[in-house]
Amino acid sequence: MELKLEVVVLPVPDVDRALAFYSRMGWRLDVDLAPNDKFRVVQMTPPGSACSVAFGTGVTSAAPGSFQNLHLVASDIVDARHDLAERDMAVSEVFHGAGGAYRREARVQGLDPNRTSYGSYASFEDPDGNGWILQEITTRLPGR
Repeated sequence: MELKLEVVVLPVPDVDRALAFYSRMGWRLDVDLAPNDKFRVVQMTPPGSACSVAFGTGVTSAAPGSFQNLHLVASDIVDARHDLAERDMAVSEVFHGAGGAYRREARVQGLDPNRTSYGSYASFEDPDGNGWILQEITTRLPGR
């Protein structure tokens, strides 16, 4: 059976602030539904992605900022990082290193020396501290 990841629910305390943040990143607004004052769900999709994020009021009990290392993939890390910086996003410099996406102490500044697919990253956080990794993938692993 084929399964596809469709939506990741992010914990945020201020829905409008999160909506403004992800809009500034250029993400498409798919849904903003608030049938009452206890429930509101916003769903947004990054350009080119088949998976969306959702956030809102009454959609998760997870603590704001508790989601870390959510991955966004780009075919050119330099261009993607530049685009985020142009949108006034506080994005790190490009880095590489074994485990560097997950372990800050393993990060080495700059592009992966061989520009290996899956080897270069940048990182940023949303206003609530949910952490994102931007990863360069130019050639997918077999079966992906």
